[in-house]
Amino acid sequence: MLANKAVKRATLEIATCSNEFGVNSSEVLLFFCSEYYVTGGLKMKSVKRIGILTSGGDAPGMNPVIRAVVRNASKEGVEVVGIKRGYEGLLSGDIVNLDDAKVSDITNRGGTILLTARCMEMMQEKGQQRAYEISRVLGIDALIVIGGDGSLTGAKKLAELGLSVVGIPGTIDLDLPCSEYTIGFDTAVNSGMTAISKIRDTSTSHERCSVVEVMGRNCGAIALWCAVAGGADDVLVPEVPDVDEDAVIRQVLQNRAKGKNHNLIVVAEGIGQSQRLAKKIEEVTGIESRATILGHLQRGGSPTALDRLHGSNMGSMAVDLLLKGESNRVIIVKDGKYDHMDIGEALSYTREFDKALYNSVKRLSM
Repeated sequence: MLANKAVKRATLEIATCSNEFGVNSSEVLLFFCSEYYVTGGLKMKSVKRIGILTSGGDAPGMNPVIRAVVRNASKEGVEVVGIKRGYEGLLSGDIVNLDDAKVSDITNRGGTILLTARCMEMMQEKGQQRAYEISRVLGIDALIVIGGDGSLTGAKKLAELGLSVVGIPGTIDLDLPCSEYTIGFDTAVNSGMTAISKIRDTSTSHERCSVVEVMGRNCGAIALWCAVAGGADDVLVPEVPDVDEDAVIRQVLQNRAKGKNHNLIVVAEGIGQSQRLAKKIEEVTGIESRATILGHLQRGGSPTALDRLHGSNMGSMAVDLLLKGESNRVIIVKDGKYDHMDIGEALSYTREFDKALYNSVKRLSM
């Protein structure tokens, strides 16, 4: 397909210049060849300057991606510019040159050194067109976008306008169905587990029931993992919106009757109402109950080894894809291996609820 596009463009340029401007066809072909280089038999647009941005919610592991992009591009003699505050920074031309030294010692840092933001203007066609035009003015030949579905939607629009784009899934929620893994998830789960372990210590000492709310507005993956790994009595997730609070209370009482002296209920952000649930449990059972909302604690912290590994490998792969002439691609993990696919196709996938993991919480509860 890439070869066909290159040939069509060459033919069009040669015909236009020869017929309308009287330029010799060989001169046009020479110009075309100066704009394109050959790799693996395919003619592709030369990439001399790559832009990189982080968009939407931050996720631990974004910095390892940035480092890998800069280091791999540098080895190929390609310049990298960081775009600050996501698409908002692109629209305002807020960029910074990145080199090997500037990305030293950032793999251990949470968040993103490029900062991030959500950009409403990028959701409109006019904003997308302006972003594309500004990219050209800034001399950006290709763009790497790190983020979730909203960020990838913007990347897809820019690719359709003609900019070479590769997306990298970066979201703590693990809510991109196209990929088995998204950067930041492992760190978020481990942060949640660390907090739950500490809450369990004091809960056990006081024989309390603890209701712990974790992040996950539309996806309950973090809650499910924390519930199974934390030995929760029950879990409430947005995929099962009809909450039977009486059933939750019965589970608490049944476990107490079996000799358990503390209880743990994990609630996803999308369900919420954790304070009210804790109050109701205490009123009905007489068991002292407390609610703890972890919130953005789970977005921060030093990335785990897994997030650093995936971030580094995906970042390096993104550069390789762009230098091979690929565009409108998102890097994914499929069957435990790295792969890439069309962004539009990736966004069309429907996320399936992990019912087996949900049932595991029920089965393993005492």
